[in-house]
Amino acid sequence: MFGTPRDISDENWSIRFIILCWLIWKRRCSFVLASEVRRMEDILTSGDRVADRLAAKGRWLSNEPTVFLTAPDDVINLVEDDKVLSNLVRLPLGLSKVPGLYVQPPNERIDKENAIKLELPPIDLSKLDGPGHHEVAEQIVRAAETVGFFQVVNHGVPLHLIQSLKDTAHKFFGLPLERKAVYLAPVSPSPLVTYGTSYLPEKEKALGWKDYILMQYTGDDEALRYWPDEINGVLLEYMKSSIVMVKRLLRVLLENIGVKSDDSMIDVLIGKKMVAMIFYPICPNPDVTIGIGRHSDIGMLTVLLQDEVGGLYVKVEKDMDYEKKAEWIEIPPIPDALVINVADMLQVLSNGKYRSAEHAVRNTNINSRVSVPIFTMPIETAKIAPLPQVVEKDGIANYREFPFGDYMNNVFTNALDGKKSLDFAKIS
Repeated sequence: MFGTPRDISDENWSIRFIILCWLIWKRRCSFVLASEVRRMEDILTSGDRVADRLAAKGRWLSNEPTVFLTAPDDVINLVEDDKVLSNLVRLPLGLSKVPGLYVQPPNERIDKENAIKLELPPIDLSKLDGPGHHEVAEQIVRAAETVGFFQVVNHGVPLHLIQSLKDTAHKFFGLPLERKAVYLAPVSPSPLVTYGTSYLPEKEKALGWKDYILMQYTGDDEALRYWPDEINGVLLEYMKSSIVMVKRLLRVLLENIGVKSDDSMIDVLIGKKMVAMIFYPICPNPDVTIGIGRHSDIGMLTVLLQDEVGGLYVKVEKDMDYEKKAEWIEIPPIPDALVINVADMLQVLSNGKYRSAEHAVRNTNINSRVSVPIFTMPIETAKIAPLPQVVEKDGIANYREFPFGDYMNNVFTNALDGKKSLDFAKIS
C-alpha cells in the first residue's frame, strides 16, 4: 500500500526537514502547510512518538523511525482525521480528493449555487476632493451600513505596486519549505512574524486550505529587520500608501455619525497594524472545504488586495437590506481596485450603525489565489465603546466599554465562528 523506505543519507534537505519536524513535535506545535500538501513528492515524518502513532493505526511498515510515502491516496488515508500526525506530514502532488482534516461540515461550506455577485460599481475615491464629495461619501456610508464591504478605485495605491504585490506573493509561497518554515510560531526569529496554515487547528472543526504569513507592524526598522527580506519592502510601501486612504475613509464614516475626528483620534483608532500574505492552493474539490472560514475582522477597516481568481464571499444576514435573496454575496475582483471591509471595532464605535461583515473564502480547482490584507485596529490600551454622539442619538448603548487588547485576546484564543466574537462586547 505504501512506498518503500529510502536511504536519505545524501539528501541534506530531507535531514534538515526531519530535524525540524522533530523539534516541532517536541514543542507540541500544531500546523499544516497547505501549499506543501500539493507540492511535495514525498512524505517525511520522524520521531518514535510518530512511529507509535502510526503503529496504533496499524499502518507502520518497519522498525525505522522515518517513513517515505509516494502514493497520494495512501497518504490521505494515513493522515485522515489525525491532526497530530498531519502536523508532521507533507503530502505529495496530485491529490485526488481532499484529506479528511480539511473537509468542512456542510453548514460551514460555501454553496456557489446559493450566492449572488455584488454588482455595485467601485467607488471612485478621487472624487472625495472635488464637487462629487457628498455623493461619494454617501456611497461609502451606504456600503458600510449594509453589506459592510465595498471596492474602491483611484485609491492612491500605485497600480504598479498592486501587480508587484501579487507577483511577490506567488514567489514567496513558491520558496522552498525550509525558507518559509523558519517563521513557524515556535521557531520564528520574532513574534512579529508568523507562518502557518490554520490559526487554531486544535480548536477548529476542520483546517483551512491555505498558507499565510502574518506580520505585525511596530515600525520601519523592525519590519525591515524581521519581516522576510523577499517581501518586506513591497509590503511596507503598500501599507503606508493604504493607510493614507484608510484615514480618509474613517473621517467620512465618523463625520456621518456626528463625530469630528482629528489626527490624534485617528492615530489611536488605527494605531495597531498587521499585514498578511495568504496563498490558497488549487483544491481538488472546493465544494467540501474552504480557504478561510466564516469570520469578521476585529479592527476598524481592512484593506484587501485580491487577485483575479476571486473567491471572497460575504454572508447575508437576516436583517441585511439587500434586494436579492441568497445566503452569500460574492465580491468579484475588479481590475486595479482594492476591497474595503468594516471590522468589529467600527461596528462597536458606531453602536451598530456600521456593519462588520461576516465573510469567508472559497477555493477553486482551476487556479491558486493570493490576497494581501492590511488590518487596521486600535492600540491595545484604547478603551472601546459606542461613541457618545451616537449613544445620545440612539438613546441606548448596545455595547459595553472594554480595552481593545482584551477583545483581541479573546478572539485569538478561539476558533473562527462567524461574528460570535462580538458577543464579548454586547450588553446582555
